[in-house]
Amino acid sequence: MSNLDQIKELREQTGAGMMEVKKALEEAGNDKEKATEVLKKSGALKAQKKSDRATSEGLVDIKISPDHKKASIIQINCETDFVAKNEIFINLVSELSSKNLETNDAETEFNSRKEDLVLKIGENLTFGRAEVLEAEYISGYLHSNKKVGSLISFSAQIEEELAHDIAMHITALNPGYLKPEDVPVDILEKEKEVYREQLKNQGKPEEIIEKILQGKLAKFYEENCLLNQPFVKDDKKKVKELLPKGVEIVKFVRYSL
Repeated sequence: MSNLDQIKELREQTGAGMMEVKKALEEAGNDKEKATEVLKKSGALKAQKKSDRATSEGLVDIKISPDHKKASIIQINCETDFVAKNEIFINLVSELSSKNLETNDAETEFNSRKEDLVLKIGENLTFGRAEVLEAEYISGYLHSNKKVGSLISFSAQIEEELAHDIAMHITALNPGYLKPEDVPVDILEKEKEVYREQLKNQGKPEEIIEKILQGKLAKFYEENCLLNQPFVKDDKKKVKELLPKGVEIVKFVRYSL
């Protein structure tokens, strides 16, 4: 095998640059296996040097089983939007998403490949987060920029178009809770305290503050609780009014970069 063929083959195998491959071959006396080890060590060193660099960019991906009973959502981070648009990185996130659907342990797979990936991509990469949902029916929505996506699970089968639309609603409106009962007491009390203070400053008498407070809380629930939110595609209806009789939303997950 000629030196040029070796360089080409090692570049394809490792993703390293031409000069890095050439230098590794020279160091290894043109022994391809030894040169591969040199490149791996170089990649590990690079990964270590870059491990403290911020990873504020990246991609979100979702995968749903054909029967809609299991789904995965995953987020992998990189340093720049340039790498987030790189085909190698896009394929990596998709592969890890499929792995997570299968094993619910994509992080182990990511960690085992990280050094080689840093060598190929040239940036620090971090495992953001991942989750798997299992239910009677699951749908999801991934925005075209792959920076934000959602999964939603239901207690029974539901029309896919409606399920997908509710997932899209979650992606767009970012509810914090499923229903009013899910809002933590301390957060609710802080909201009430703010509203009371506002009403007192407006000169409202004590006897009507509590009545006005109920309206304020209803507005808070409309803004923050999925079931109470006006539907993104028809704000005359609330999300809870869209659900078929006997079907409940079990859980939703939203990832965003």
